[in-house]
Amino acid sequence: MQKNPTFTSLVAVGDSFTEGMSDLLPDGTYRGWADLLAGRMAGRAPGFRYANLAVRGKLIRQIVDEQVDVAAAMEADVITLVGGLNDTLRPKCDMGQVRGLLTEAVERLAPACKQLVLMRSPGRQGPVLERFRPRMEELFLCVDDLAARHGAVVVDLYGAPSLSDPRLWDVDRLHLTADGHRRVAEAVWQALGYEPEDSEWRTPPPATAPPGWATRRVADARFARQHLLPWIGRRLTGRSSGDGMPPKRPELLPYEGPGTSA
Repeated sequence: MQKNPTFTSLVAVGDSFTEGMSDLLPDGTYRGWADLLAGRMAGRAPGFRYANLAVRGKLIRQIVDEQVDVAAAMEADVITLVGGLNDTLRPKCDMGQVRGLLTEAVERLAPACKQLVLMRSPGRQGPVLERFRPRMEELFLCVDDLAARHGAVVVDLYGAPSLSDPRLWDVDRLHLTADGHRRVAEAVWQALGYEPEDSEWRTPPPATAPPGWATRRVADARFARQHLLPWIGRRLTGRSSGDGMPPKRPELLPYEGPGTSA
Protein backbone atom coordinates (compact mmCIF):
# COMPACT_ATOMS: atom_id res chain seq x y z
CA MET A 1 0.00 0.00 0.00
CA GLN A 2 1.29 3.44 -0.97
CA LYS A 3 2.18 5.62 2.01
CA ASN A 4 0.26 8.89 2.42
CA PRO A 5 -1.70 8.49 -0.82
CA THR A 6 -3.75 11.24 -2.41
CA PHE A 7 -7.24 9.89 -2.93
CA THR A 8 -9.73 12.41 -4.27
CA SER A 9 -13.06 10.64 -3.70
CA LEU A 10 -14.78 8.09 -1.45
CA VAL A 11 -18.03 6.14 -1.73
CA ALA A 12 -19.32 4.16 1.27
CA VAL A 13 -21.66 1.20 0.74
CA GLY A 14 -23.47 -0.78 3.43
CA ASP A 15 -25.94 -0.71 6.31
CA SER A 16 -26.32 1.04 9.69
CA PHE A 17 -22.67 0.48 10.57
CA THR A 18 -21.59 2.63 7.62
CA GLU A 19 -24.52 5.04 7.92
CA GLY A 20 -23.09 6.00 11.30
CA MET A 21 -25.51 4.80 13.96
CA SER A 22 -25.22 5.59 16.90
CA ASP A 23 -22.80 8.51 16.48
CA LEU A 24 -25.53 11.10 16.97
CA LEU A 25 -24.95 14.79 16.18
CA PRO A 26 -26.77 17.68 17.94
CA ASP A 27 -29.07 18.16 14.93
CA GLY A 28 -30.31 14.55 15.22
CA THR A 29 -28.37 13.17 12.25
CA TYR A 30 -25.72 10.49 12.41
CA ARG A 31 -22.04 11.06 11.65
CA GLY A 32 -20.09 7.80 11.93
CA TRP A 33 -16.72 6.48 10.82
CA ALA A 34 -17.26 7.05 7.08
CA ASP A 35 -17.98 10.77 7.58
CA LEU A 36 -14.98 11.07 9.88
CA LEU A 37 -12.78 9.32 7.32
CA ALA A 38 -14.06 11.56 4.52
CA GLY A 39 -13.24 14.62 6.60
CA ARG A 40 -9.67 13.47 7.09
CA MET A 41 -9.22 12.57 3.43
CA ALA A 42 -10.69 15.91 2.37
CA GLY A 43 -8.01 17.63 4.43
CA ARG A 44 -5.39 16.03 2.17
CA ALA A 45 -7.12 16.59 -1.18
CA PRO A 46 -8.82 19.91 -2.12
CA GLY A 47 -12.11 19.30 -3.89
CA PHE A 48 -12.47 15.87 -2.29
CA ARG A 49 -15.82 14.24 -3.06
CA TYR A 50 -17.82 11.86 -0.90
CA ALA A 51 -21.00 9.80 -1.13
CA ASN A 52 -22.53 7.54 1.52
CA LEU A 53 -25.14 5.15 0.12
CA ALA A 54 -25.54 3.10 3.31
CA VAL A 55 -28.98 2.66 4.87
CA ARG A 56 -29.72 1.03 8.22
CA GLY A 57 -31.16 -2.48 8.26
CA LYS A 58 -30.12 -3.43 4.72
CA LEU A 59 -29.41 -7.07 3.93
CA ILE A 60 -26.71 -8.04 1.46
CA ARG A 61 -29.29 -8.64 -1.31
CA GLN A 62 -30.60 -5.10 -0.86
CA ILE A 63 -27.09 -3.67 -0.81
CA VAL A 64 -26.30 -5.42 -4.09
CA ASP A 65 -29.59 -4.43 -5.73
CA GLU A 66 -29.78 -0.83 -4.50
CA GLN A 67 -26.24 0.41 -3.89
CA VAL A 68 -23.56 -1.52 -5.76
CA ASP A 69 -24.23 -0.41 -9.34
CA VAL A 70 -24.78 3.17 -8.18
CA ALA A 71 -21.43 3.13 -6.38
CA ALA A 72 -19.61 1.52 -9.30
CA ALA A 73 -20.92 4.17 -11.71
CA MET A 74 -19.40 6.92 -9.55
CA GLU A 75 -15.86 5.61 -10.29
CA ALA A 76 -14.50 6.90 -6.98
CA ASP A 77 -10.88 6.42 -5.95
CA VAL A 78 -11.94 4.48 -2.84
CA ILE A 79 -15.06 2.39 -2.23
CA THR A 80 -15.80 0.81 1.15
CA LEU A 81 -18.12 -2.19 1.31
CA VAL A 82 -19.44 -3.62 4.56
CA GLY A 83 -22.44 -5.93 4.31
CA GLY A 84 -23.83 -9.32 5.21
CA LEU A 85 -23.71 -8.98 8.98
CA ASN A 86 -27.43 -8.21 9.21
CA ASP A 87 -28.06 -11.47 7.36
CA THR A 88 -26.00 -13.47 9.86
CA LEU A 89 -28.15 -12.12 12.72
CA ARG A 90 -31.40 -13.39 11.19
CA PRO A 91 -32.86 -16.61 12.64
CA LYS A 92 -32.77 -18.15 9.16
CA CYS A 93 -29.73 -17.34 7.07
CA ASP A 94 -28.51 -19.00 3.87
CA MET A 95 -24.77 -18.44 4.17
CA GLY A 96 -24.17 -19.81 0.68
CA GLN A 97 -26.41 -17.09 -0.71
CA VAL A 98 -24.74 -14.44 1.45
CA ARG A 99 -21.29 -15.46 0.20
CA GLY A 100 -22.52 -15.46 -3.39
CA LEU A 101 -24.01 -11.98 -3.12
CA LEU A 102 -20.94 -10.59 -1.41
CA THR A 103 -18.82 -12.08 -4.19
CA GLU A 104 -21.07 -10.42 -6.77
CA ALA A 105 -20.69 -7.07 -5.04
CA VAL A 106 -16.90 -7.29 -4.89
CA GLU A 107 -16.65 -8.37 -8.52
CA ARG A 108 -18.62 -5.29 -9.57
CA LEU A 109 -16.93 -2.79 -7.28
CA ALA A 110 -13.25 -3.77 -7.43
CA PRO A 111 -12.78 -2.81 -11.11
CA ALA A 112 -14.68 0.45 -10.58
CA CYS A 113 -12.25 2.07 -8.12
CA LYS A 114 -8.57 2.44 -7.36
CA GLN A 115 -8.94 0.79 -3.94
CA LEU A 116 -11.74 -1.34 -2.57
CA VAL A 117 -11.92 -1.61 1.24
CA LEU A 118 -13.59 -4.57 2.96
CA MET A 119 -13.93 -5.21 6.69
CA ARG A 120 -14.12 -7.90 9.29
CA SER A 121 -16.82 -6.17 11.32
CA PRO A 122 -16.42 -5.59 15.07
CA GLY A 123 -18.15 -7.92 17.50
CA ARG A 124 -19.36 -6.96 20.95
CA GLN A 125 -18.90 -9.47 23.75
CA GLY A 126 -22.04 -11.16 25.00
CA PRO A 127 -24.32 -14.19 24.73
CA VAL A 128 -26.29 -12.90 21.72
CA LEU A 129 -23.14 -12.59 19.64
CA GLU A 130 -21.94 -16.05 20.68
CA ARG A 131 -25.00 -17.60 19.07
CA PHE A 132 -24.19 -16.07 15.68
CA ARG A 133 -20.38 -16.06 15.88
CA PRO A 134 -19.87 -19.10 13.57
CA ARG A 135 -21.83 -17.36 10.81
CA MET A 136 -19.89 -14.15 11.30
CA GLU A 137 -16.57 -15.94 11.08
CA GLU A 138 -17.71 -17.76 7.94
CA LEU A 139 -18.55 -14.36 6.45
CA PHE A 140 -15.12 -13.02 7.37
CA LEU A 141 -13.35 -15.97 5.75
CA CYS A 142 -15.22 -15.08 2.57
CA VAL A 143 -14.12 -11.43 2.95
CA ASP A 144 -10.48 -12.48 3.28
CA ASP A 145 -10.69 -14.72 0.21
CA LEU A 146 -12.36 -12.06 -1.93
CA ALA A 147 -9.80 -9.45 -0.87
CA ALA A 148 -6.93 -11.72 -1.86
CA ARG A 149 -8.48 -12.40 -5.26
CA HIS A 150 -9.45 -8.82 -6.09
CA GLY A 151 -6.73 -6.70 -4.48
CA ALA A 152 -8.96 -5.25 -1.78
CA VAL A 153 -7.78 -4.04 1.62
CA VAL A 154 -9.26 -5.81 4.66
CA VAL A 155 -9.64 -3.82 7.87
CA ASP A 156 -9.73 -6.28 10.78
CA LEU A 157 -12.05 -4.72 13.34
CA TYR A 158 -13.17 -8.12 14.63
CA GLY A 159 -9.69 -8.80 15.97
CA ALA A 160 -9.34 -5.42 17.73
CA PRO A 161 -9.66 -5.73 21.54
CA SER A 162 -10.96 -2.17 21.86
CA LEU A 163 -13.98 -2.84 19.65
CA SER A 164 -15.11 -5.84 21.68
CA ASP A 165 -15.24 -3.66 24.82
CA PRO A 166 -18.92 -3.08 25.81
CA ARG A 167 -18.11 0.53 26.68
CA LEU A 168 -17.61 1.32 22.99
CA TRP A 169 -21.12 0.14 22.14
CA ASP A 170 -24.35 2.10 22.40
CA VAL A 171 -27.22 1.07 24.69
CA ASP A 172 -28.81 -0.88 21.81
CA ARG A 173 -25.75 -3.19 21.87
CA LEU A 174 -25.72 -3.25 18.07
CA HIS A 175 -24.03 0.03 17.14
CA LEU A 176 -20.79 1.72 18.16
CA THR A 177 -20.51 4.89 20.22
CA ALA A 178 -18.84 8.02 18.88
CA ASP A 179 -15.49 6.79 20.23
CA GLY A 180 -16.03 3.44 18.53
CA HIS A 181 -16.68 5.13 15.18
CA ARG A 182 -13.60 7.30 15.67
CA ARG A 183 -11.48 4.18 16.11
CA VAL A 184 -12.95 2.58 12.98
CA ALA A 185 -12.15 5.73 10.98
CA GLU A 186 -8.57 5.52 12.27
CA ALA A 187 -8.34 1.85 11.31
CA VAL A 188 -9.48 2.50 7.73
CA TRP A 189 -7.26 5.59 7.51
CA GLN A 190 -4.20 3.51 8.37
CA ALA A 191 -5.25 0.65 6.09
CA LEU A 192 -5.34 3.10 3.17
CA GLY A 193 -1.71 4.00 3.83
CA TYR A 194 -2.00 7.27 5.74
CA GLU A 195 0.25 8.03 8.70
CA PRO A 196 -1.40 7.04 12.01
CA GLU A 197 -3.08 9.71 14.07
CA ASP A 198 -3.89 7.24 16.85
CA SER A 199 -1.53 4.28 16.97
CA GLU A 200 -3.42 2.89 19.98
CA TRP A 201 -6.88 2.59 18.43
CA ARG A 202 -6.86 -1.17 19.11
CA THR A 203 -6.26 -0.61 22.83
CA PRO A 204 -9.41 -0.53 25.02
CA PRO A 205 -10.15 2.52 27.18
CA PRO A 206 -8.60 2.49 30.67
CA ALA A 207 -10.20 0.03 33.05
CA THR A 208 -13.10 1.25 35.17
CA ALA A 209 -15.06 -0.36 37.98
CA PRO A 210 -17.76 -2.62 36.52
CA PRO A 211 -21.38 -1.60 37.17
CA GLY A 212 -23.13 -3.29 40.08
CA TRP A 213 -25.72 -6.06 39.80
CA ALA A 214 -28.71 -3.72 40.14
CA THR A 215 -27.35 -1.31 37.52
CA ARG A 216 -26.79 -4.17 35.07
CA ARG A 217 -30.32 -5.50 35.58
CA VAL A 218 -31.85 -2.06 34.96
CA ALA A 219 -29.74 -1.72 31.81
CA ASP A 220 -30.79 -5.20 30.64
CA ALA A 221 -34.47 -4.38 31.16
CA ARG A 222 -34.13 -1.08 29.31
CA PHE A 223 -32.30 -2.78 26.45
CA ALA A 224 -34.98 -5.47 26.13
CA ARG A 225 -37.84 -2.95 26.21
CA GLN A 226 -36.40 -0.27 23.94
CA HIS A 227 -34.29 -2.30 21.51
CA LEU A 228 -34.49 -6.10 21.68
CA LEU A 229 -38.29 -6.50 21.54
CA PRO A 230 -38.75 -3.99 18.67
CA TRP A 231 -35.88 -5.72 16.80
CA ILE A 232 -37.57 -9.12 17.24
CA GLY A 233 -40.87 -7.62 16.12
CA ARG A 234 -39.32 -6.35 12.88
CA ARG A 235 -37.76 -9.75 12.22
CA LEU A 236 -41.09 -11.53 12.71
CA THR A 237 -42.98 -9.16 10.42
CA GLY A 238 -40.31 -8.84 7.72
CA ARG A 239 -39.83 -5.13 8.35
CA SER A 240 -36.56 -3.19 8.56
CA SER A 241 -35.52 -0.06 10.43
CA GLY A 242 -34.43 1.38 7.08
CA ASP A 243 -37.65 0.78 5.14
CA GLY A 244 -38.36 3.85 3.00
CA MET A 245 -35.21 5.70 4.08
CA PRO A 246 -32.94 7.27 1.45
CA PRO A 247 -29.12 7.31 1.68
CA LYS A 248 -27.84 10.31 3.60
CA ARG A 249 -25.35 11.30 0.86
CA PRO A 250 -26.65 9.80 -2.41
CA GLU A 251 -24.44 11.85 -4.75
CA LEU A 252 -20.67 12.09 -5.09
CA LEU A 253 -20.19 15.74 -4.20
CA PRO A 254 -17.55 17.90 -2.46
CA TYR A 255 -17.40 17.16 1.26
CA GLU A 256 -17.70 20.12 3.60
CA GLY A 257 -18.55 18.38 6.84
CA PRO A 258 -21.32 16.39 8.56
CA GLY A 259 -24.81 17.12 7.35
CA THR A 260 -23.70 18.77 4.09
CA SER A 261 -24.37 17.55 0.59
CA ALA A 262 -22.43 20.06 -1.49
